[in-house]
Amino acid sequence: MLDPEQQLKIITRHAVDVVTEQELLAKLRQGRPLRIKYGADPSAPDLHLGHSVTMRAMRDLQELGHHIVFIIGDFTGMLGDPSGRSKTRPQLSREEIEQNAATYAAQVSKILDMTKAEVRYNSEWLGRLDAMEVVRLAAKTTVARMLERDDFAQRYAAGQPLGVHEMLYPIFQGYDSVAIEADIELGGTDQIFNFLLARDLQADLGQARQVVITRPLIPGTDGVQKMSKSLGNYIGISEPRHDMFGKIMSLPDHMIVMYLQLCTDIAEEEIRRMEAAMARGELNPRDAKARLAREIVTAYHGADAARSAEEGFDRLFSAGKQVDQDALLEVATRVQLDRELEGATVWASKAVHLAGLAGSHSEARRLVAQGGVWIDSRKVENPEEEITLRAGMLLRVGKRRVALISFG
Repeated sequence: MLDPEQQLKIITRHAVDVVTEQELLAKLRQGRPLRIKYGADPSAPDLHLGHSVTMRAMRDLQELGHHIVFIIGDFTGMLGDPSGRSKTRPQLSREEIEQNAATYAAQVSKILDMTKAEVRYNSEWLGRLDAMEVVRLAAKTTVARMLERDDFAQRYAAGQPLGVHEMLYPIFQGYDSVAIEADIELGGTDQIFNFLLARDLQADLGQARQVVITRPLIPGTDGVQKMSKSLGNYIGISEPRHDMFGKIMSLPDHMIVMYLQLCTDIAEEEIRRMEAAMARGELNPRDAKARLAREIVTAYHGADAARSAEEGFDRLFSAGKQVDQDALLEVATRVQLDRELEGATVWASKAVHLAGLAGSHSEARRLVAQGGVWIDSRKVENPEEEITLRAGMLLRVGKRRVALISFG
């Protein structure tokens, strides 16, 4: 292992909150592998680059010789994490949770060495608590403390529903730290309240407090809101290489440096040189984004896939406004619809939604009305234009989202 001071610099690099550095240094000086907690509720089946920011920090800790405990929140996932929510999150069924959780380990293994990690499900301990134990845990905090959370306070002040189960969520998440005896907990800045509550629970139950480290919440492809599957602005770590490359190339220029720092292994000194070169006009932001896209696609799909994705992207867009249909076929996501839909007549907006090119029917209508949709090589601008679904149909939204329809 590196000495504690060197480890401290690596662990706290790009951190937003560290509570506290003195406690972290003291733990590192104990000279033992620390227990690193990371929890994820399987509320959706796909992980994205936003999740990778924290997992990459976990990888650094793993490489320093510390022990990762990856908690899949199969119990808390059925409650629904209220963090950052303006309304109650829909509760998922046990079947939905299990289906989503099944994909997590494979995706996480793209970043962490899962053969050296401990994977736990929090139903192991939370599912065994009886009513009296839940009451005793709830007694360790107050309603006033819960209303210190901005999202809870805002909803309460606005007269919006705030479920009692939502207030139990931070307590249960905190108890996860007690159950695994966490030394460090890592996550996004939106989790700071829950992490601090876990520290207090540990102390109340006779354990040493965990150190809390938060990492930035990166904006999604819109450059404004945090990356989220529900907002449709995410880049999934298991997405096809062409989709991943194209989405990265669509990022606003002001996000290039942040993504280089938090989503790649490029040395900080080189990133600073690239940033300075862009500021001087010596490096075209498009070229910097291409480097970013190559690095990220390589990390999740390999160098050959990155080269293929870049060649496909260049082939598709180097000819200006004239779109190469062969290039479209090369980068298209294959979408298989139910066989009974073959030959069906639907509105253009419905076709876009069925192809997965819009997160909702209303979004699909907006995209068509704004003139951003092509079916085969023809632009479609009327959301209610009738389209006959057929195998081999190409649907395109904007410059990079392309779907090839089949049936099965």
